[in-house]
Amino acid sequence: MKQTFSYALCALAAALFLSGCSGMNALLKSGQPELIYSKALEYYDNGKWQRAITLFEGVEHYYQGTSREDTVSFYKARSRFKNHDYETASTELDDFRRKFGRSAFIEDAEGMYALCFFFLSPAPSRDQTVTGQALIAINEFMSRYPQSSRIEEFKKINTELTERLHEKAYLNAYTYYKIGRYKSAITALKNALKEYPESKHREEIMYLIVESSYRFASNSIADKQTDRYLAMLDSYLSFKEEFPGSTHIRELDRMAQHARDYLDRNNKDNNI
Repeated sequence: MKQTFSYALCALAAALFLSGCSGMNALLKSGQPELIYSKALEYYDNGKWQRAITLFEGVEHYYQGTSREDTVSFYKARSRFKNHDYETASTELDDFRRKFGRSAFIEDAEGMYALCFFFLSPAPSRDQTVTGQALIAINEFMSRYPQSSRIEEFKKINTELTERLHEKAYLNAYTYYKIGRYKSAITALKNALKEYPESKHREEIMYLIVESSYRFASNSIADKQTDRYLAMLDSYLSFKEEFPGSTHIRELDRMAQHARDYLDRNNKDNNI
């Protein structure tokens, strides 16, 4: 009985869907742009984004070159945005802002354009090209519309996206450290610190620079160890000055003492 009822519901849903589709097809073929446009707005207001998109697409050629062209274009792109089709929406919104720079919808269009990249921005473990695009779009919006009601929201988004880049730089550098490529780790960690000095990982990055430098020096051939231990000690002193109360201090003190002992022995050997 339950199975029969389930099939009946599915059949009813399919019938309603097909009825809706045939109704839209008839509307699109009617040649009545005002009716199509009105129905598209109705679907938009009711949150039926895909149907709204279909009708806006079907009616837009009627309004090319008219005062309503930007309205149809905007609501079509906004329907895609609301439907979470951010890739297509970003393309359409970019076209909109280039074509309708004087439109009443331009601020909203540029705000949504920036948000598309924000929503497309992946987790820090993945490539962050889109995150960079999002930051550019967000900052362009804030620069152009400093009085916008969205400024505070966009400032928070800007901080979140920047932290995502911080995280990516840290993870990339940490990967080199984890697999024992200490020379590459040192370079990547220093670059991360230089590019993102306010990173929440600053202490950890500086600690890893010291430890990587120590391991790199310890594993080097004798001719290169002196210079590399000296470089490690420079990093150690910088860390200790900035984070004197760090939980890493005792561990790094032992490394530094080992480096100094090596340098003392090497200096004595050279004086014999």
